[in-house]
Amino acid sequence: MHNYDWYVLIGTLLFIVLYGTYKARGSKNVTDYLKGGNDAKWWTIGLSVMATQASAITFLSTPGQAFHSGMGFVQFYFGLPIAMVIICIVFIPIYHRLKVFTAYEYLETRFDLKTRTLTAILFLVQRGLAAGITIFAPAIILSAVLGWNLLYLNIIIGILVIIYTVSGGTKAVSVTQKQQMAIIFLGMFMAFLIILNYLPLDITFDKALEIAGASGKMEILDFSFDFENRYTFWSGMIGGTFLMLSYFGTDQSQVQRYLSGKSVKQSQMGLIMNGLLKVPMQFFILLVGVMVFVFYQFNASPLHFNPAAVKDVMQSEYASEYTALEEEKEGIDKTLNAAQLAYSQTTNTNKQAELRTEIAALQLQEESLREQSKVVIKKANPEAETNDKDYVFIHFILTNLPRGLIGLLLAVILSAAMSSTASELNALGSTTAIDLYKRNRPGRTEKQYMNASKWFTMLWGVIAIMVASVANLFENLIELVNIIGSIFYGNVLGIFLLAFFVKYVKSKATFVAALITQVIVIIVWYIDIMPYLWLNLFGCALVMGLALLLQVSMGSKNVVK
Repeated sequence: MHNYDWYVLIGTLLFIVLYGTYKARGSKNVTDYLKGGNDAKWWTIGLSVMATQASAITFLSTPGQAFHSGMGFVQFYFGLPIAMVIICIVFIPIYHRLKVFTAYEYLETRFDLKTRTLTAILFLVQRGLAAGITIFAPAIILSAVLGWNLLYLNIIIGILVIIYTVSGGTKAVSVTQKQQMAIIFLGMFMAFLIILNYLPLDITFDKALEIAGASGKMEILDFSFDFENRYTFWSGMIGGTFLMLSYFGTDQSQVQRYLSGKSVKQSQMGLIMNGLLKVPMQFFILLVGVMVFVFYQFNASPLHFNPAAVKDVMQSEYASEYTALEEEKEGIDKTLNAAQLAYSQTTNTNKQAELRTEIAALQLQEESLREQSKVVIKKANPEAETNDKDYVFIHFILTNLPRGLIGLLLAVILSAAMSSTASELNALGSTTAIDLYKRNRPGRTEKQYMNASKWFTMLWGVIAIMVASVANLFENLIELVNIIGSIFYGNVLGIFLLAFFVKYVKSKATFVAALITQVIVIIVWYIDIMPYLWLNLFGCALVMGLALLLQVSMGSKNVVK
């Protein structure tokens, strides 16, 4: 990295931390600290909601996902607009009418304290783990690529977030997320333009899309019901809707964003904004990954994108074996480059068909070499991470972007990590303070509850750093976060749907059903019966069905709440 990149990176991060701390100073009570004074406008809510979900994992993993598998991952988000409409109609009016600080307060009014506490604890467990992953994701990748110390990176990212989140609460999170989203959009747009500029002169954007399509990267919709395929239209529309309903409707890290709204209408408009912009945003990020794929059709790409894994093998007795694979790939790259250029220039249908067949065969050979390289890496270091999806985009950034822009894109990654982590810590602190501490320690002053919220936020920040420090890289980081959520979200959503719509079911049946459901969902996930997105629907349906059966067996009309 050049000095210019360091100036841009450090300057951007310091601005966010100092600006957030300054703008959100002076909280006088719990309402100011946890709800930002209830004066947030709809565009602030919309950007804050988007920034909370768009962690660093989004900008590291999603382009790599598209590079390897194409645009199909966008189907994961198809249920989001539907969920936004339902939440605006059902959830938001109830939360605002009851003037709750957390989503889980409502459950005590409908059921009882133990159901509220259980649901809050389920949130704390899954979101506490996720907060650690959102710190760990950029840290491990930047560590591998730049050689920075992983532990120090985890600590630095965590401390930066803790500073302004603890000092300013919800308002600090919302204020800084507007700046962070501006940096994120600017950085990704600049990266996209530069990728197009780096393509050969006669490769227009339309030609680039055609090349990507010929390689199967533009296959967006899959209407199959194949459980072997994680991302289909139906998993997105059904499983995705239930996941988004639970995440945006019951996860305090999102609920707290729109509880700070000035009115019901402002909160609803903020979520509608998210519903309208989120899918196009994810489509664009995936498209950046596809354009990176097209770029590497005309430029040499590494056999393996994780530099730490490559370093391990090159320092081992298997170095010559790996080098031989690299040399074989260089030959394939040259032939592929020529074939792609010929394909982009010809208008003859028969010739295009021949070239598509040749290109597909070359890409299969290249993929085979990549798989062989993973075997060699594992022989050199059995503990090495051979999945390199999360390293594709950062490799492109560091090896191809001009000075200054590298620093901006690294600032995008770290800003996204900070924005998502800040929301999570803010929600973890408020849930612990309101649902556990305040509920069991009534009668304290407003200032004492506000100070308790700050201390709990700091505690969860430390826990998140600790989780990040012991985490291991998963198959794909964006999938890991969604898997963690899917294990818990269906159950939590089912509890809320029972509370909203099934007055027949009382507290005891709901509580027992929730405990049984959580155990079953974890077992189903562990033995891999279904794709993780369907766990949301499964958990939701299971807890509602069990609660109804239990209520019937108890003789509901005689059961006291």
